[in-house]
Amino acid sequence: MADLPPYLSPSSAAAFDGCPRRWMFKYVERRPEPSGRAAIVGSFVHEVLEALCGLPAPERTQDRAKELARALWPSVEENDDYLGLALSEEEARAFRWQAWLAVTGLWRLEDPADVDVLSTEQKVTAELAGVPFLGIIDRVDRVAGRLVITDYKSGAVPAERWRADKMQQVLLYAAAFEQVDGQQPDRARLLYLGQRVLEVTVTSPKIEAAAGQLAATWEGIETACASGRFDAKPSVLCGWCPFANDCPEGRAELVKREA
Repeated sequence: MADLPPYLSPSSAAAFDGCPRRWMFKYVERRPEPSGRAAIVGSFVHEVLEALCGLPAPERTQDRAKELARALWPSVEENDDYLGLALSEEEARAFRWQAWLAVTGLWRLEDPADVDVLSTEQKVTAELAGVPFLGIIDRVDRVAGRLVITDYKSGAVPAERWRADKMQQVLLYAAAFEQVDGQQPDRARLLYLGQRVLEVTVTSPKIEAAAGQLAATWEGIETACASGRFDAKPSVLCGWCPFANDCPEGRAELVKREA
């Protein structure tokens, strides 16, 4: 038997849906899960853009973003996860360039100086379909008098068949925001930096569907915690799981794929 978490976030819900065993290692046993290159870049980009969008609109320029990036980068280089990458000088230079390209990718999608930003990194807690929910919204904007939920993504745009699942996150943010603020956002967006914008119109049926999916995940977590049984879901993703060697099914999957 394991204790239920105090809340469910979009990332923890997605982790359980992906593999309950990995979820157990991370959220029940509290094993440290080192961040990979993509996660380090993503965290850095979010910090830079949060600082940028906190500035008065006319100051949200690429030159100002470069100043912010230079000021924030030393904290990345001191991070244990970054140090664990053991990058050569050439690899470190390429890594910095990758991170900077992700930052400037925002300008391929919009000019932040033209955005009416109401809040950044807004923490929202709510009960959605009986599930204690917590989320951190990258940005809440006002466009033509209407509210828009915006979330940054520094990774690749997902294939068409996976996009609906990705939109669940911002729909849940919209639902939680409405509970906290009393206003239902008009739209919710995922900004895949340097690539494209994925957008959904926020409606009550779509929010209910997203909350229903969250409730189904929460029910699965309740069942697993009560029984102490967290089944593995072996897949190609086992190759990126830091706990694969501690999981019989994960080890078997790695051996199969190596063969």
